[in-house]
Amino acid sequence: MRDAYHEELDSIGDDLVEMARTVGSAMGRATTSILDADLSLAERVIEADRNVDETQHDLEARAIALLARQQPVATDLRTVVTSLRISADLERSGDLAKHVAKLARLRYPEKAVPSDLHATVLEMGQLAQRLMAKTAQVLATKDVRLALQLEQDDDDMDTLHRALFQHLMDDKWEHGIETAVDVTLLGRYYERFADHAVSAARRVVFLVTGEHAGDFAAEDGA
Repeated sequence: MRDAYHEELDSIGDDLVEMARTVGSAMGRATTSILDADLSLAERVIEADRNVDETQHDLEARAIALLARQQPVATDLRTVVTSLRISADLERSGDLAKHVAKLARLRYPEKAVPSDLHATVLEMGQLAQRLMAKTAQVLATKDVRLALQLEQDDDDMDTLHRALFQHLMDDKWEHGIETAVDVTLLGRYYERFADHAVSAARRVVFLVTGEHAGDFAAEDGA
């Protein structure tokens, strides 16, 4: 009975890794769809988000069932509760990729991103993918050091987000209010995606150490 219980815990962990990889890929494809005004690709990203939602609901049901049947304590309890929270982070990340794709669909056949911001948005999309790929690796390996490194990558996303806003506030902005709103939303989607990737990684730090990421980093550096 206990072997089946731990197999189920391991299965939930494996599904979280796959979920992270899926939403990272979704954001990459969503970025391509919005930069290239690729309607077909945008539609596929939007449709595929249903699978992410279904996975999250399934993980939630399985985790709650484990809580009810096994009444786990200590590390096992942390594992189940942390898995619930991570799955919510990843599901929200999938929603953000879907939002990017929906913006691409809304503006089709026009491109939502002006050519002078193409490079910045591309960099934000690539960084978002790298962040989530690291999160997937953290989930798979429980590597606390790698989890803490994501903070620096998140700082890089914040820098790109600020650069985007500086461009919008420039007196030379000539793309109109609608495009300014689109770009503002887009920047927010990437920033929040990065935040969720970091949040999921921080939860792994808590799972492994029993301490929150900030507290652990402070003690480790002391």
